[in-house]
Amino acid sequence: MGESYVAPVPCGDDAPKLTRRDRGRRIRSGAAALAATLGLVVAACGGGATTGPSPSGTAHRGGTLVLVGKGDVDHMDTASAYYTVTDMLMRAFTRQLVAYPASNDFKTATTPVADIATQVPTKANGGISADGKTYTFHIKKGVKWDTNPPRQVTAQDVVLGFKRLCNPVNPVGAPGYFEGTIAGFKDYCEPMLKIDGTVDAIKSYIQSHDISGITTKGTDTVVFHLIQPASDFLNIMAMTFSSPAPEEYLNYVPDSAEFQQHTISDGPYRITKYDPGKEIDLARNPAWDASTDPLRKAYVNQIKVVEGLDPTASYEQIAAGTADMDWDNPPPTAQLAQLVASHDPRLEVGPPGSLNPYIVFNLQSPNENGALKKLAVRQAIEYAVDKVAVEQIYGGPQFNTPATQILTPGNAGYQKFDLYPTPGSKGDPAKAKQLLAQAGYPNGLTLKMIYRTNSVHPQVAQTYQASLKQAGITLQLIPVPPSDFYSKYLEVPSVAQQGVWDIADPGWVPDWYGNNGRTMIQPLFDGRTYGPDSTDFGDYNSPAVNADIDKALAAPTADEAGKYWHDADMQIMKDAAVVPVLDQRLYFMRSSRVQNYIVSPFTGDGDITNVWLK
Repeated sequence: MGESYVAPVPCGDDAPKLTRRDRGRRIRSGAAALAATLGLVVAACGGGATTGPSPSGTAHRGGTLVLVGKGDVDHMDTASAYYTVTDMLMRAFTRQLVAYPASNDFKTATTPVADIATQVPTKANGGISADGKTYTFHIKKGVKWDTNPPRQVTAQDVVLGFKRLCNPVNPVGAPGYFEGTIAGFKDYCEPMLKIDGTVDAIKSYIQSHDISGITTKGTDTVVFHLIQPASDFLNIMAMTFSSPAPEEYLNYVPDSAEFQQHTISDGPYRITKYDPGKEIDLARNPAWDASTDPLRKAYVNQIKVVEGLDPTASYEQIAAGTADMDWDNPPPTAQLAQLVASHDPRLEVGPPGSLNPYIVFNLQSPNENGALKKLAVRQAIEYAVDKVAVEQIYGGPQFNTPATQILTPGNAGYQKFDLYPTPGSKGDPAKAKQLLAQAGYPNGLTLKMIYRTNSVHPQVAQTYQASLKQAGITLQLIPVPPSDFYSKYLEVPSVAQQGVWDIADPGWVPDWYGNNGRTMIQPLFDGRTYGPDSTDFGDYNSPAVNADIDKALAAPTADEAGKYWHDADMQIMKDAAVVPVLDQRLYFMRSSRVQNYIVSPFTGDGDITNVWLK
């Protein structure tokens, strides 16, 4: 995820103004934040966590699945919800034209399949036009809202879902995905963002304006007209943002307190109670027809989310079996090492796929005679960083892999390479010193690093400081509140131009996997987007990379797009635009009675619509 409202969220326990970045989608609080000492213990323990489904046997229907944690959803409205735990919840009561199946096979789990659509449109079945610019979806009969009486979900409901994305109160967190693909979306959206945020004003605008690129044929067919071919358009359609909306939603201010008490479901469950910050209850949706939904088995009768619990309390309840899954609290550091060492099957480890953390260079900084503008200086830092030392802080090799490039395995364009290899990924100070001398700094230099004061960030910053010191680079560490890290530093060009900071270590989690250069490379490295709120934090701008981005976004197939994403990845690293540090995995805790636990790459936890209780 990542644009100006954006997208791709901070990982770990960071939560500035995040959407999905740290950025991509906002990730579960604390999921990757371990104490430094724990990291050493885990590394010493070796393996232990599981990555496959829980032992299943014969599936059992019934019971109440209990999730426990600290925080709340970010929004209860699909138009603005942009948080992994919110997506986990919405999997239970919202549906999309296409969605992702629950699977432990990464490729299967990241390939959209038909949800409320009768089939995935392709050129072969006539759903995608020959020029790749028109997508036609047909809606299944029997997909219904839990209204009184139940009502068929229509093409008009799909259109309404997209029209609500531009409401001025709680708009979509990733507008670029839609403005960059759907014809007329930007023209529809920009004026709407300026209207009054009242029920009457929003309803009037929606009913009197259309998105030229979204049309309907009857009540069961919706057609999307694209600006240009987009090989990742189905991934955009699989986002929660792309959910249909019932006409009743026009009676409420989007995601207002009143709206949150009147959600309407087309999924297997419906919300029966929402007490913000305290409790969310779901029960079976009597209007849901299992024959229309191949993705959600809905084994349990009820789902309960209990909020306001710290990590220790959550862990104790799950360990005792009085709760079943963590909501937004991973196992606390005091227990994690023991869980790993004992190979406890209740500890689940998710797939890789994030770039967290990575070091970004402020290419506008005037410090040290504009040192970071010099390629050799940036390359020296590439060689200087001890990535294994950072890996230990984040839990060791059990949960992390040293990163050498932007794209991660399993994504379009990924081809493993390492332009700056060091022995065991532990850094090469001698090589770094050599490059610094070539750049005109034989006696080293001094740079400023901003770092967040929460979680393990101070320890990580000290590790960078130690690595770079061996190469002759002195890091002045500047602590900043986590809530200011992005909004008052990385996203403010004037702060960069003043040289307030030289390097920083944000993180990035993509909004989807597979063909995901739009949510990995474009938001971080398209130099044409630089400005306030940009996620091209360092002002990197390469005409070659920009051209590759344009070619990839317009490519008719993922394979063709992948060629350009790889070229962009390679050029970014040749330019040493950033230092990729780690590809992190998240970890979760479940009770022993939870079966068929399948980790979703998108929600960061088990799929609650497919687990059953022993």
